[in-house]
Amino acid sequence: MQKTTLFTPVLLVGCFIILVSFAVRASFGVFQIPIAEEFGWPRAEFSLAIALQNLFWGIGQPLFGAMAEKVGDRKAIVLGGLVYAVGLVLSAGAQSPGAMQAYEVLVGFGIAGTGFGVILAVVGRAASDENRSMSLAIATAAGSAGQVIGAPFAEFMLSLMSWQSVFLLFAALILGMLLALPLMRAPTPPASRAELEESLGQILVRAGKDPTFAMIFIGFFSCGYQLAFVTAHFPAFVTEMCGPILAGGILHGLGITTTSALGAVSIGVIGLANIVGTLTAGWAGKRWPRKYLLAGIYVARTVAAAAFIMLPITPASVLIFSAVMGSLWLATVPLTSGLVAHIYGLRYMGTLYGIVFLSHQIGGFLGVWLGGKMYDITGDYTMVWWIGVGVGALSAVIHLPIRENRAPVAAAA
Repeated sequence: MQKTTLFTPVLLVGCFIILVSFAVRASFGVFQIPIAEEFGWPRAEFSLAIALQNLFWGIGQPLFGAMAEKVGDRKAIVLGGLVYAVGLVLSAGAQSPGAMQAYEVLVGFGIAGTGFGVILAVVGRAASDENRSMSLAIATAAGSAGQVIGAPFAEFMLSLMSWQSVFLLFAALILGMLLALPLMRAPTPPASRAELEESLGQILVRAGKDPTFAMIFIGFFSCGYQLAFVTAHFPAFVTEMCGPILAGGILHGLGITTTSALGAVSIGVIGLANIVGTLTAGWAGKRWPRKYLLAGIYVARTVAAAAFIMLPITPASVLIFSAVMGSLWLATVPLTSGLVAHIYGLRYMGTLYGIVFLSHQIGGFLGVWLGGKMYDITGDYTMVWWIGVGVGALSAVIHLPIRENRAPVAAAA
């Protein structure tokens, strides 16, 4: 039996697109304080803009997934990239909270068209059965690599130019990544005869009646809440709440002399640790039941977040938490997307995973918005952290009854 290649052109181009898209997306928390200080906006205003970005990323995910399955993956990605770039250009010219929030809706749709939903579906279809779990993990890890460079790069560019100019630069990068698309030839999805005869409407009805799909949908909520809250608010949280960086220490010697710089670096550390965590999850997903791996990840996140908020916030605790949370960060994505593909097949994976991802982004919307709102009311983020601990525990429990065997395909009408 001939051994199939893991690193295909589809995987490599998919990784590149996700890397650029997520580098831009992961940097938005760095702009929280500069934008608020320039306009004098309450923290909740820009938080709502990022929250709407997350929500419409989720709303757009099943739409772009269905579009990719109907008119072609590359057309959906091009549209997503164009919308993404337009949203960034308009955001650079925003003068009011309402305008910024409206333009972030476009950015959210753009992320949907260039992010996990569309790209993972293409990568999943291009991969062999033996390589699928690892291929999904590698593509997900590319998003982590984007996070490693995105926030520190944005922080560096803010030292050279205005935040508006950084947004314009990001728009140019998004358009530039589309030049790689000709190398991404989407394969015909492998499917049984029954799967090919099943319509999109039929599989949506079948998934909607399946308790397993509901549990996957609900369980992904806490992932979005925790990740979006940390991405949007952690740099500001570290800037304001962390103890000082001592002169003569290792961080100071590396040029990280302010808590603002540490906040940006912490997002990079999360992304770096997540590369290892995501690849490990892809490897483990081939060997053990995904539902138990997911439950374990949510338990570990819950414990890490509770310990971090109860202990003094120091540069050391920030970096330790970033490394631990990073190792668990997107490890849920290859496991969840792989679970959807395994149970319901590959043909409509983009749409079905997009629907599940909507739950993730509803959680993301609430995490980001509540972070800003509660900060303005109470002056800190403590309550929002504890809500994240609670929903993480819920996700751990709700994954346990999931049925992992492949769902029967409905007969064509």
